Amino acid sequence: MANVVVVGAQWGDEGKGKIVDWLSERAEVIARFQGGHNAGHTLVIGGEVYKLSLLPSGIVRPGKLSVIGNGVVLDPWALVSEIDKLAGQGVEITPENLQIAENAPLILPVHRDLDQLREAAAGAAKIGTTGRGIGPAYEDKAGRRAIRLGDLADPATVESRLDRLLAHHNALRAGLGEQPVDRDALKAELDEIAPRILPFAAPVWRTLNRLRREGHRILFEGAQGALLDVDFGTYPYVTSSNTMAGMAATGTGVGPDAVDFTLGIVKAYTTRVGEGPFPTELHDEIGQQLGEKGHEFGTVTGRKRRCGWFDAALVRQTCQTGGVSGIALTKLDVLDGFDELKICTGYRLDGEEIDHLPMAAAQQARVEPVYETMKGWSESTFGARRWLDLPAEAIKYIKRVEELIECPVALLSTSPERDDTILVTDPFAD
Repeated sequence: MANVVVVGAQWGDEGKGKIVDWLSERAEVIARFQGGHNAGHTLVIGGEVYKLSLLPSGIVRPGKLSVIGNGVVLDPWALVSEIDKLAGQGVEITPENLQIAENAPLILPVHRDLDQLREAAAGAAKIGTTGRGIGPAYEDKAGRRAIRLGDLADPATVESRLDRLLAHHNALRAGLGEQPVDRDALKAELDEIAPRILPFAAPVWRTLNRLRREGHRILFEGAQGALLDVDFGTYPYVTSSNTMAGMAATGTGVGPDAVDFTLGIVKAYTTRVGEGPFPTELHDEIGQQLGEKGHEFGTVTGRKRRCGWFDAALVRQTCQTGGVSGIALTKLDVLDGFDELKICTGYRLDGEEIDHLPMAAAQQARVEPVYETMKGWSESTFGARRWLDLPAEAIKYIKRVEELIECPVALLSTSPERDDTILVTDPFAD
């Protein structure tokens, strides 16, 4: 049976939650493979709104197994808060429907502190992180001083890991003018939270490989977007993990041959949260209108998103670097009512036209978008479930997007509701 990876192909906030939820009906397992609780997914199901950060989108579907892989950095307190909140909405979460990789590194209060202290000290040079400790937790993972979920079952291991961890963090805190960490208080917090999360710990690589051999479909769920990838994103204004499909293998413990289809989620226009270059950003009424119609506020932070025209050059780039098989085009209805629409087909850098975003940050800041103008449509696409329901100009827009990004549209989303989706190519088809 085919397995599918879902990744964002822009700067995140493309509507992955709704698409993953829609696809999860066709899968038995939904696995998160990178990021942390800086990733926000909003699901609207039968009028009920679910806001998820750590938990896979499939958790709201009965009878599905949700997995948090080892590529995720896990804040135990955020996880427990999210589980309790969903319980209040009638979603029961037990070790029967949620497994967490026992080798997933933990985000601790010291990571949140360091994240926020660094951003405050950076001033105008800040990256624009969520301040939730994601970056510092990944640093400690790479530095081999992380406390991992399974370690909580062994007090002696926690003690030795704390010593190594705090030797590093206390030196950093001293340099920032902060007091050292209260070791005993941190240990007490870990002892208190451990019984709530250890029941979910498991060797998920074994679970996933077994289920794969048995023919179960697996849906791998990414967070953020390709342009926030630590290698291929708009560095340094990126997240601290690899956000592309290749991470699904190493972030869960399955081989790369487990992935049969990579679905890139693409918004019909472009948005970005936080700092960094944004070639098609609009500072006028149109940008404001896109933000208002699209309700462009971050799920996690509530920050207003920057808005601009669709950047085909960037999406073409992310489809190639991410091995995208097909895209899911979301929020087409936000473009309803515009007399004309613009698509960025490339850039002009110091008078020369180029077809991709350059690597150097100084050059990224200087590029000017090259636009192609298309006729808009006045009819509504909101809630459309068939191609026949779409205006002719909307179909032309979609087809032009396909041509420019050199990748086909597999799904089309026309509202936040689960069933307002047009299926063109089934990613799970063998």
